[in-house]
Amino acid sequence: MAGVNVTIGLPIVRTSVDHGTAFGKAGEGRANPQSMIEAIKLAAQLSRQ
Repeated sequence: MAGVNVTIGLPIVRTSVDHGTAFGKAGEGRANPQSMIEAIKLAAQLSRQ
């Protein structure tokens, strides 16, 4: 399961991952890209509407 943040009220579509920057996992091979994938997919979907 992946979480996505959406900022509303802006003149642009803005989505971001729910977990923040995850600096603690950087370079360790433990990061899961699923939240980023879901954020990109949602941004694409919202931009078409």
